[in-house]
Amino acid sequence: MAERTLRSRVAAGWARAEGTVSKTVLLAVFGLNVVAQFVRPVGDALQDNVYVGGALLSLVGFLLYAEVQRLNAAHETQREVTEHLRDGIRVLGERIAELGSAQRAASGAHITREQLLAEIKRELEGKDEVKLYVMGFTGENTAFRLKKALEELPASTRRVVTVRYLVPDLDRQIELPGRVLDGKAADAPAFRAVLKRKVVNSRNHLQDAKITMAADGLGRLEFEVRVLHMSPVLNLYLINDDRLVEAPYAAKKTADRQNRTTVPRKVLDLVMDDRRLLTRWHSDDGQRAADTVSDRRELFHTLWELARPLPDPVPAPHAGD
Repeated sequence: MAERTLRSRVAAGWARAEGTVSKTVLLAVFGLNVVAQFVRPVGDALQDNVYVGGALLSLVGFLLYAEVQRLNAAHETQREVTEHLRDGIRVLGERIAELGSAQRAASGAHITREQLLAEIKRELEGKDEVKLYVMGFTGENTAFRLKKALEELPASTRRVVTVRYLVPDLDRQIELPGRVLDGKAADAPAFRAVLKRKVVNSRNHLQDAKITMAADGLGRLEFEVRVLHMSPVLNLYLINDDRLVEAPYAAKKTADRQNRTTVPRKVLDLVMDDRRLLTRWHSDDGQRAADTVSDRRELFHTLWELARPLPDPVPAPHAGD
């Protein structure tokens, strides 16, 4: 340790003195040549003594070599510093990305409905057993596209897809969805009938997919639609046991197309267009995300147990009945 310290001090002292020594020697050489120019005995002595000239040239060459080495060392040091800074920036960037990812996980990631459907399709293609639980309005936004995704799956006899769809009971009076009457929400029987037909159509899409999957060897689809007397303010998707995608519906006043009177009326509809962002949670993204997935799963199962199967539509009477 003492030897390294002494060596370090000597090296540091020489580094500080090197410039001064070099300047002194070169100045002495310059002065000697000037004197030799005007003082003939000195000039004759230098001219006759080639060894002195060779020694001076060697000294100058050594000094030039030392300067080149110093510049190379400085360049190498600069390169190492640059690489160190680059590594530091890379580590800092990775840390910022990790913090951003953690922050997004803590608050839920925002995705579009198309991204949700793409994730469901990947899940269907990549696993033999998939559970999809949905709480929604009429199912029209997803049932048809889910049917297409199921019918495009590769053949597999081991695939089992379970779909549960929970919707409002549109056979009972409800104010949301409903209509606006004297500035207040009220039941709209004709509007409910339209929405009920959409729910039935959604179930028919799933029934078609079940038949196609069985006929084409794509696996087995088990699905059920249940109804509960409620206003569906939350659109919710549970994918298997670890993912949740959700978004609140937006209430919107629109023209009542079922109104046949001359008095204009408004219906109070619930909408969720494809441009609206949904919040995605994964149970592996921290405690808050895991708690959110668990809470929504418990909510869905509780309401599902309270709900009843969607009744089959009453066939329209034939003429003459």
